[in-house]
Amino acid sequence: MNIKEIKINSFGNIQNKEIELTKGINLVYGKNESGKSTLLNFITHMFYGISKNKRGKVISDYDKYLPWNTEEFSGKIKYELDAGETFEVFRNFKKKDPVILDGQYEDVSSQYIVDKTNGNQFFFEQTKMNEETFLSSVVSEQEQIKIDKQTQNVLIQKLANIAGTGDDTISYKKAMDKLNKKQTEEIGTNRTQEKPINIVQKNIEELEMQKKEIICLKSKIMEIEKEENEMQNKLAEKKEELEIAKQLKKIKEKEELEKEKIKINKNNIENYEKEKIILEKNKKENENKKEKIKEKNIKKWEEEKNKIKNNKIKKLLLILLILFIFIFLIQFIFMKNNILNIILGTLTIVDFAIFITIIFYNKNKIKKIEKEIEKINEENKIKQELLKNIEQEIEKNNSQIEIYNKNIIEQKKFIEKINEKMNFEKNIEINQIKNKYKKDINEKLNVENLENELQEIQIQEHRLQMEKENIIPKIEQLASIEEELELLNEQKQNLQKDNMSIEIAKTALEEAYQIMKQNVTPKFTQELSQIMQKISNEKYKQVKLNEQEGMIVEKEDGEYVSIDRLSVGTITQLYLSLRIAVSRELSNENMPIILDEAFAYYDTERLKNILVYIYEEFKQSQIILFTCTQREKDLLEKEQIPFHMITM
Repeated sequence: MNIKEIKINSFGNIQNKEIELTKGINLVYGKNESGKSTLLNFITHMFYGISKNKRGKVISDYDKYLPWNTEEFSGKIKYELDAGETFEVFRNFKKKDPVILDGQYEDVSSQYIVDKTNGNQFFFEQTKMNEETFLSSVVSEQEQIKIDKQTQNVLIQKLANIAGTGDDTISYKKAMDKLNKKQTEEIGTNRTQEKPINIVQKNIEELEMQKKEIICLKSKIMEIEKEENEMQNKLAEKKEELEIAKQLKKIKEKEELEKEKIKINKNNIENYEKEKIILEKNKKENENKKEKIKEKNIKKWEEEKNKIKNNKIKKLLLILLILFIFIFLIQFIFMKNNILNIILGTLTIVDFAIFITIIFYNKNKIKKIEKEIEKINEENKIKQELLKNIEQEIEKNNSQIEIYNKNIIEQKKFIEKINEKMNFEKNIEINQIKNKYKKDINEKLNVENLENELQEIQIQEHRLQMEKENIIPKIEQLASIEEELELLNEQKQNLQKDNMSIEIAKTALEEAYQIMKQNVTPKFTQELSQIMQKISNEKYKQVKLNEQEGMIVEKEDGEYVSIDRLSVGTITQLYLSLRIAVSRELSNENMPIILDEAFAYYDTERLKNILVYIYEEFKQSQIILFTCTQREKDLLEKEQIPFHMITM
């Protein structure tokens, strides 16, 4: 794989920078703080993305390289795989996923797996190398190659680790020792004493014994709690019934008020009926009086009238008067007949005398009769006035009776209306209660009885609470024991899980180590042997991995010696070569070799040797050297080693 072009729009302190790279050695020169390390990080983050997670650093890479003076935070990289496929990747670092174009500039971003955490995994799928492996093998920074006598043993250990496990930071023996120590010290076994799992097990057994002694009290509490639950349910039921009863009582009280209104109106009707009876009685009495007055007046009047009419004297006087007049007339007519006139005159005189006599005789009596008639007339007048008053009273009675009849009808209608309204509202309110409580309502529920029942239940509930409170202090120890047991069992389970995890890790580590020993380690040791022969001019032929001594080398005479007997320069070259070999082993691509100030601590002779070695051994690889000095440039030119110069 070769990186061909880099375009940085804005990343850290680099803006609008375009760089072309070639196959072979690319020398990136720049003074300190000129952006070399920024360029290296740009390449890494273009392939794997940039994280806002600090990952143990003071500041995250995202915040570190986020430009201050522009909103732009992006760039592009173009590279070619070993098979000849070319790709361009554009990445806006403010977004998680990049845009990936193939050689025909078709967007192929969707062809690769997208991880929720790390985004598009295109580079891993193409090279089979994740970011951690990329940084630990392809990229070698200054501190990783730095070597002196004080750190020689560390580097030797890294060589042994990488040959034994494939990772220079992992030692199989140390890892296994740490796992065993962790298992013994932090967990313990059946054969250990006073270790976490032994202590936990002992405490569990002691607490279980205490638990058995007071378990019966807990069962008693459970019975009380069960009874309390039943009481609570019963209490809730009674409270509901009491609430219903109170609502029914309100309905009944309201009904009683309406009935009281009806009763008042019925009393009014009764009073009206009574008054009506009295009025009708008075009316009848007045009518009887009227009839009697009428009957009495007429009868008396007729009697008096007949009495006057039947008076003989009056009749006689009238006859005499008529006779006198008649005789007088005849005498007048027959005045010539003296005898007749004498007779008639005599008769007239006699008649007149009798008339006068009768008149004088009956004068007092007539006067008396006339007075009686006058008296009768006066009485009659009074009676007529009384009769008029009686008639007025009768009329008044009739009017009052009519009013009472009307009032009675209205009261009856009002009573009927109240009954209808009362029944209608009662039915509605009863149905509302039924709908609210979702059950049939017993309208005979009694508030007083229910309150008494509720009080009785509360008394029973209080009794249970008192009984429970008396028992609780005795079983508080049980509650704490069970809680502690739960914690101890949880600790035991966690310890067992941890122990199982360690056993799984040990098994996996052993299996991986055996696989490495059988498959990978021989390749590493073979490649190391070839490198060692070239570096030592055939002085050392074989490199082996020994579990007791670590890494050993075979001398010309066949003796094996520890690698720490080699020179510092040899060890450094060996370590660098092995990192490159690891990258080739782990990736299906011939990955670039990126060295950032890797030789800052080399003297001129050693620097010349390593440059020649890199050029000769890795001619098919792309090599990118970052430096702040002219030494590399001068030595490459002096040794006539071709290179491509990039100035930052």
